[in-house]
Amino acid sequence: MGRKLRIAQYGCGNMSAFIMRYAIEKGAEIVCAFGRSSRSIGKDIGEIAGVGKTGVLVQDSKDALAILKEKKPDACVIATASLMQDLERPFMDCAESGVNAITLCEEAFYPWNSAPQTTRMLDELARKQGVTLCGSGYQDVFWGNLVAVIAGATHRITKITGRSSYNVEDYGLALAKVHGAGLSLAEFEREIAAADNISATQRAALIEQEAFLPSYMWSSNGWLASRLGLTVREQTQKCVPQTHNEELRSETLQMTIPAGYATGMSAMVTTTTEEGITIEGQCIGKVYAEGDFDQNVWTIHGEPDTEVIINRPATVELTCATIVNRIPDLIAAEPGFTTTEKMPSARFHAKGQNLSLEGRDATNAAFR
Repeated sequence: MGRKLRIAQYGCGNMSAFIMRYAIEKGAEIVCAFGRSSRSIGKDIGEIAGVGKTGVLVQDSKDALAILKEKKPDACVIATASLMQDLERPFMDCAESGVNAITLCEEAFYPWNSAPQTTRMLDELARKQGVTLCGSGYQDVFWGNLVAVIAGATHRITKITGRSSYNVEDYGLALAKVHGAGLSLAEFEREIAAADNISATQRAALIEQEAFLPSYMWSSNGWLASRLGLTVREQTQKCVPQTHNEELRSETLQMTIPAGYATGMSAMVTTTTEEGITIEGQCIGKVYAEGDFDQNVWTIHGEPDTEVIINRPATVELTCATIVNRIPDLIAAEPGFTTTEKMPSARFHAKGQNLSLEGRDATNAAFR
């Protein structure tokens, strides 16, 4: 008979409320939680998750390393930021403590093509410590495995195109800023769009220096190419501001965005491969106006053509549920920075049968 999984939560903002509630409802035990904001530090995680008092209080993330070493959870969920440069410390805290870690950080979904040095360093550390680090979330299923499964029913593929939209208000301040929400068009051009007006050689140099700012589809296109066994020849991206003809209030930014200013951006990533298959992925993240809604559309062009359209996906909830459902895969995976295209497809776990250690998961955990 298995035992409950013991989980740490690193970052206690908007998304963590769903993550912690889902984990608790699936039978896991949250043994510690960390935050940086005075709004969360000292608060019972049950208040954040809406499940009632638990006795587990959010502690300052600067103390995470010592607490993780003491508590020794089976896994830690990191929900703090969208870029690898901001995840280095949390990942290192987990690896150095001998704790597996999974994050909803979008770049961490496939960071090999945008933050190679940091990823290699974390991979070596994780292997040495016998733990697994990875990124997951909405894109794991809806930009990755969904497309890969449909590709498995296709005879010949010439191109894969995808478009996904989401409301940046749902994901917190860090994501809204990365999308340029609230910037004037001149500021957007200077701070975001200009970074893509470079040659392939310049881009490669920036990537090696980890000075390149990838959009979310940058990571997903790399993941999908790897999952399908494709060899990437070149990958480019173009970021275009999204605007609205009236002012829009953003509670996340705590500002009213003037009419004509950037409400977010559209990022188009184009990947060409040696096999002749092109992947074009577009993500549109912005502050929604009345009538806007999330949408996920993927088309495989070839023999035959296949299109999948998902209107109004509950993107926040799907992101958090995927993270929780991935935890057993995280624990069972090979040590290192092991991206999820090397794991089985994310799978549903019914209450009472999932978030416990038994069988292969228990054996792997016991030897770490």
